[in-house]
Amino acid sequence: MLATRADLLPVEFLRELSVLHDQVPPFPDAQAFAIIEEDLGRSLASVFSEISDGPIAAASLGQVYRARLRASGLIVAVKVRRPDLARRVALDMAVLDRVARWTESLERRSDRYDALKFLRGEWVSSIHEFDRVLHEELDYRREAASAKRFKANFASWPDVHVPLIHEEHSSERVLVMEFIEGVKVTDLEGLKLAGHSARTLNERLYRTYFKQLFEDGFFHADPHPGNLLVMKDGRLAFFDFGMSGELDDELRGKMVTAFFHMVERDIDGLIGDLFALGFLPEGADVTGLHDVVAEAFARRLDVKLSEVRFREMVYDLAPIVYEYPFTTPARFTFLIRALMTLEGISVQMNPDFNFFQVAGPYARDFLFRREAKTLRSQVFESLRTAGSGGFDWGRIWRLARTAYSAYTRIVERSCPCARPVSPRPV
Repeated sequence: MLATRADLLPVEFLRELSVLHDQVPPFPDAQAFAIIEEDLGRSLASVFSEISDGPIAAASLGQVYRARLRASGLIVAVKVRRPDLARRVALDMAVLDRVARWTESLERRSDRYDALKFLRGEWVSSIHEFDRVLHEELDYRREAASAKRFKANFASWPDVHVPLIHEEHSSERVLVMEFIEGVKVTDLEGLKLAGHSARTLNERLYRTYFKQLFEDGFFHADPHPGNLLVMKDGRLAFFDFGMSGELDDELRGKMVTAFFHMVERDIDGLIGDLFALGFLPEGADVTGLHDVVAEAFARRLDVKLSEVRFREMVYDLAPIVYEYPFTTPARFTFLIRALMTLEGISVQMNPDFNFFQVAGPYARDFLFRREAKTLRSQVFESLRTAGSGGFDWGRIWRLARTAYSAYTRIVERSCPCARPVSPRPV
């Protein structure tokens, strides 16, 4: 993840760390080929007419070979899990679990225990969530199922591509998929030479994540540059679905509400969302928090990424934020990781990225999509004034203006000569 954080580390560090995305020292071909034959129950030559000498990429959990299927002649990528990986992962997770329990024990003995008690169980819970997802990632059959699900979710998006999985040649430790050639999303020179706009691609990437989080409830949790390629025709290709996350309908509804509060710049609504999503415990004193959140907006979301001074913001806000009983629920561990990685990519792809410029059009279109009916009703419900049961008409008017903009775009697409009459406040 640090390899994507151009706002935190010098470029020389980023280049070195990016090697971990797909250039980890490989394990011997003989071991890889033996695993393929053992899992598929066939000789290598009976499945592939050719296979590369040495992997074309190697990461922490497995490595990838370029091969040609004997039966069809198709070029494929063959991913093979590292040998003895389950034992090594179990050892790492045992170490992390012990560190987490030790950290919690320090908090319980701390003089600030009253202020820190909200963290009890969250360190261990986050490690257990990591352990659960990582064990899913070790089983390539799960990855194949996740890739199929993601591909179906984006079937109507012609500019997004997911490699076809050859399930008949895949197993727990072997995954055979369509071979895709392309340029990494952070290879700005390569994108330019291929005639692609990094800015346009970055905005498309964000829109895919809005869809994943708010519409599908299923998201790719590891969007580092090694898992995102831009194909020759400009399509954005997603790889490696071993680490993915799900959001149930209730949580997704709360996140949609929070998203619209962000689009509306509704600070009070966002503070309510922090309680609803579990980042703040019920009954916590949030006096002064409004100003903290407003400051975060002004310094993070309302400006271009090139104007953000992340270090300065952390140093300025950390002492204030630590006055409040914030915690990170375990179920958000991988979502936050994905979003931080996504932002790190944006720093490199599109320094002029502005959250509201990308989120606004998506929010407008989302309100009018038929499949968003249930979530849309939750958004309108969130517009009720707390305690009174009535509606906050100021917020409704802001939402109406958002809806009008969407309606205008829809009408102009269908009939460029049409110009709807602008609504007026009552």
